[in-house]
Amino acid sequence: MKPPPASLRKERAEITRARLIRAAEKIFARDGFEAAKLEEIAADAGYTRGAFYANFSSKEDLFFALLEGEISARIETIESAMANVGDPEAKLRVLREFFVALSQDRRWSLLSLEFKLFALRHPEVRARLVAMNRRLAGPRIRILQQVLVGTTRKPPVSATALAMSLSAATHALALEHMLDRSAMPEAAMKQLLINYFDSVLGVQLPPSPRVKPRS
Repeated sequence: MKPPPASLRKERAEITRARLIRAAEKIFARDGFEAAKLEEIAADAGYTRGAFYANFSSKEDLFFALLEGEISARIETIESAMANVGDPEAKLRVLREFFVALSQDRRWSLLSLEFKLFALRHPEVRARLVAMNRRLAGPRIRILQQVLVGTTRKPPVSATALAMSLSAATHALALEHMLDRSAMPEAAMKQLLINYFDSVLGVQLPPSPRVKPRS
């Protein structure tokens, strides 16, 4: 029997890879990154351990693929939303609402924080995570630079540091909310994020149209 053409083999490989990534998202969210088992991820996707290693070199490699896809999807979402508004204040409102909406994704807040802690303890993973973040930082920085044009106050730090701080604030407050919802109710968490956004960008805006991150 002749082997399938290269285009078909490539398509099959992409399907296998996509299924493994979807299964990984489920297992990582359920068990956490370090506790997740490769065998369970492969089985959930309908494959063997061998199929996993034909597509990824390690569990860390799989998580990086999942993380890059998530970040890219979020960038696409906010870029699309920003393209539909024109004036600077409207762009600020859309970006602020998107920033606040990110705190609703409890799953990714936990996974992101857990993986960053793992990376801090493993220098080779840390170096790779830093390199990926820097590679993907360009679109996020451009978005911030676009909205900063409409502000009357220059932020105290660079757009890169500002983007990192906004992400960190959403994860940190989401974690506190998950830990003790009576002490950090959702309404308080959202208001704090709004206040933080307005403070670091030097603005004060009315409520924004709702823009949700990818679920």
